[in-house]
Amino acid sequence: MTDIAGKVAVVTGAASGIGRATAELLSREGAKHVAITDVNRDGLEKTAENIRASGGEVSTHIIDVSDKDAVYAFADEIAATHGGADIVINNAGVAQMARVEDLTYEDFEWVMNIDFWGMVYGSKAFLPHIQAKGAGHIVNVSSIFGLISVPTQAAYNSAKFAIRGFTEALLQEFTGTEIKVSSVHPGGIKTNIVRNARFQQSTTSDEREEAVSGFDKLARTTPAKAAETIVKGIKKNKKRILIGFDARLVDWAQRLLPTRYAFMFRSQAEGSGMKLD
Repeated sequence: MTDIAGKVAVVTGAASGIGRATAELLSREGAKHVAITDVNRDGLEKTAENIRASGGEVSTHIIDVSDKDAVYAFADEIAATHGGADIVINNAGVAQMARVEDLTYEDFEWVMNIDFWGMVYGSKAFLPHIQAKGAGHIVNVSSIFGLISVPTQAAYNSAKFAIRGFTEALLQEFTGTEIKVSSVHPGGIKTNIVRNARFQQSTTSDEREEAVSGFDKLARTTPAKAAETIVKGIKKNKKRILIGFDARLVDWAQRLLPTRYAFMFRSQAEGSGMKLD
């Protein structure tokens, strides 16, 4: 079991959504210090205000997780000022909606650099400090789209599958030690990820709003509930943390129907207004 009380926790992508809710909950659960990062200064400061209002200790760090040097400098700063992190949650992520034929290499790299490489940098930068302590917990946020693939999400699917693969390998390397590793797979969470996503250039404003509206109809889990599930999973040292009934359904479907799961989800998604092709 991973204790949270008295520990130093790091959460990336903490300006809103799952990152904000998780950082706030870690503080309420007794974390000694929560270090939060994002590129959204205003959102990050709001998260910090919420933590301070509940009596927690927090520091804010404006960091682009795709910048390896910045992430490593951040890890060193936490080690110098707080003795290193005990819990690291690599949550920062972005999305890109486009068919493969329309997906530019620049947009593909944008997603991979933030979602995948940001997670790799965060894991590897903090790992030596956790090893020096002899214990700790690394939590990498993937997605249900790290379990199944869907049209128009090739870049996001690639990044989230890669996060899952990296995290499961890391988990096996530290099995039997006091260094714990978890992969998180949220289903539809009420966040701004689709609203802030990049779309292919030909997408009209009406099509963009239709996609956002469709996602909002499918996203039934609140960030607070997601945070609760993540923190509970950390405490129990769960290797895979599924968030929401939809995530559990997807996990079940891809296990039983690894090449035929798509038909189960197409009608539901299209019924909400989302176009899957």
